[in-house]
Amino acid sequence: MTHPLPVRWWPCQLAIAIGLAFSSLSVPIYASPQSDDEAVEHITVAGSIGQSLAAHTAVLNEDDVNRKGAASADTASLLQGIAGVHLNATGGLSSLPAIHGLADDRLRVKVNGMDLISSCPNHMNPPLSYMAPNDVGTLTVYAGLAPVSVGGDSLGGSIIAESLPPEFLTSAGAEFSGEVGGFYRSNNNARGANLKVSYLTDTTLLSYSGNWSKADNYTAADKFKTQTASGRPDHQLALDKVGSSAYETQNHSLRLAWQLNQNNSIDARLNYQDMPQQLYPNQRMDLLDNEQINLNLAWHRETDWGQLTTRFYHEKVDHMMDFGPDKQYWYGSNAMMGMPCSPIRFMGDPQGTCAAGMPMYSESDNNGLTVKSDYYLAANDVLRIGLELQQYALDDYWTPSGGGMGPGTFLNINNGQRDRIAIYAEREQATSANWLLMYGLRYENVAMQTDEVEGYANGAGAPGMQMMQAAAFNSGSRSSTDHNVDVTLVARYQASEALNIEFGYAHKVRSANLYEKYTWSSWMMAAGMNNLVGDGNGYVGNASLDPEQANTVSASMSWQDEQHNSLTVTSYCTYITDYIDAVAANSMWQPNQFNVLRYENQSARIYGTDVSGTWHIGHGKSGHWQLDASLSATSAENKDTGSGLYQVIPVQGSLTLSHQYDGWHSSLEWALASSKEKVSDIRNEIQTAGYGLLNLQVSHQWQSFRIDAGVENLLDKFYFNPTGGAYTGQGMTMSLNGIPYGIAVPGMGRAVYAGVQWQF
Repeated sequence: MTHPLPVRWWPCQLAIAIGLAFSSLSVPIYASPQSDDEAVEHITVAGSIGQSLAAHTAVLNEDDVNRKGAASADTASLLQGIAGVHLNATGGLSSLPAIHGLADDRLRVKVNGMDLISSCPNHMNPPLSYMAPNDVGTLTVYAGLAPVSVGGDSLGGSIIAESLPPEFLTSAGAEFSGEVGGFYRSNNNARGANLKVSYLTDTTLLSYSGNWSKADNYTAADKFKTQTASGRPDHQLALDKVGSSAYETQNHSLRLAWQLNQNNSIDARLNYQDMPQQLYPNQRMDLLDNEQINLNLAWHRETDWGQLTTRFYHEKVDHMMDFGPDKQYWYGSNAMMGMPCSPIRFMGDPQGTCAAGMPMYSESDNNGLTVKSDYYLAANDVLRIGLELQQYALDDYWTPSGGGMGPGTFLNINNGQRDRIAIYAEREQATSANWLLMYGLRYENVAMQTDEVEGYANGAGAPGMQMMQAAAFNSGSRSSTDHNVDVTLVARYQASEALNIEFGYAHKVRSANLYEKYTWSSWMMAAGMNNLVGDGNGYVGNASLDPEQANTVSASMSWQDEQHNSLTVTSYCTYITDYIDAVAANSMWQPNQFNVLRYENQSARIYGTDVSGTWHIGHGKSGHWQLDASLSATSAENKDTGSGLYQVIPVQGSLTLSHQYDGWHSSLEWALASSKEKVSDIRNEIQTAGYGLLNLQVSHQWQSFRIDAGVENLLDKFYFNPTGGAYTGQGMTMSLNGIPYGIAVPGMGRAVYAGVQWQF
């Protein structure tokens, strides 16, 4: 069983001393429905939100969410601008949010109450990719000291994405309403459309929501590479074109909700995604088909003692990868220079070899049940108790395609299972007029196992020692059970009407995922396809991995005057034992190239400070002027090696001047990032220079119609994305070092965009 451990806190004491922190213990972003003057009044049935302790909230209304949605089809992009949060760039629809340098599975991400899991050896289908921006109702970020009721199996915090709660009429009758819209962006020819229609009465809601978006490769502001060849005959990419950055997707959601009485409601949703392609400039493979369907059933009940919410969900994912149109497809001795060949021939054929791509499939089933209750012990005293069950099954296999890929099927993960059982108790209480406390305890049982595996070929001459490594894996331990305990302790003191001080401690535990535990082959070609971080290297799992344990201390100071000018300063320090990092998988590791790495438990320390503030400059005949600023400084280090941690931005921030007048809203943002010099040495992470970007936005809202327009990267500034990974977007990507090393993925050049929405 894991327990809170004593840790080495220097220089964490220095980080805490920089400023009292933890601004954004809970930062909800609200997309509230547009107010109207219709004769029919509506009521909203909301689920249990809670977690009100120390909730310094930053609110984005529907106007703000629509504006951000017009600028990007990536739901994670809505999180930009929150202090301490950045995005690790991947495909055009699937950025991975990071909180204080911790990303992906180190965050708990829930979508409409469901714990969705990336079913892909490159994590191309993260949870937020299943929700379009225009479907977001609330998006809440819990940074660092996440309450145990929303945490679990994570380290850095939690992100809770919710659609708007169901609406019902307050009197007998019926109403039909809807919304239709679209957008266009110039740089990558991105376009999309969305439709929402609803029929509601005083007891029933029936609604449909659908959206579609598509984009071509985007263009950087300048040339960033020396080769135009894609590996496909007669297909060249300009030197400023970011290969494998195109995408297309569509999402559909059908919802039926009933209000049984004033205290009981049932909400049923059927969601479907069809993503025919999402190409990846920092992975060797591309997503060429992702089909997801999920059923989400929730029952919410209000009682005299509190409220109870029960939820069941089922998710099925069919995911397929291969080489997209910008990467070499034909391989083998009969496919000279990437030319098509026929027939398919395998290794050992005296007439040569011919391979048609490298199809990879991931199939998963995800079932979950949650029961949570809030007991009102007193007016300002709430006890939260919950139970969570999750069963996840994964098959990851690669069918034969020719050359060394065959004649059999490569079982990357065979019937992998990861099952979680969790219980928690949490109390939130006001002990006096000035003190608010929250403390909670959570226990999780995480059981994992997998069946025996095999490579493409079982003979002694199979490439990459497949037979020997499969036999070693099969004879070793292929199951484990972790007993994880989370603790959160937070106190808030209201020093005055304007000043609040918060401080707290959290012990968080995360068990490894199936790809970290059970991928088994160090063959360069196979390992290169197992990569969760987009650094161009290959990865081998480690069945002996222990759970990661993070101990975090944090303090905050939040000030706001009568004019709503505000300042929040956040300092934190996290020490992680058994941090899952990487080591060389063999003696062939070299600097300045791509290598095969193995997951290994080590230790890490992350500390930093976040600062955010708002200044209302003036309000008069010219409208309302406002200045918003944020700044985040993060230091992250592997304590075993002294190396930096991967994909951490040392300093980032933004300064935004905004103006509102008579339905018009405009803003000019200056987004900044420092140079990234302390990098992950074992990964040969690429250093990047600092930069500053100007972004312009303008919008207007009429009664039922709105338009959003803007220019991203107004000055067409060239820069490399510090968390964009290594460029692997074109060429002979099947070969680990068959493409150039040392090119980071550049950011997008100037992009003009516009979006419209009409409500009826």
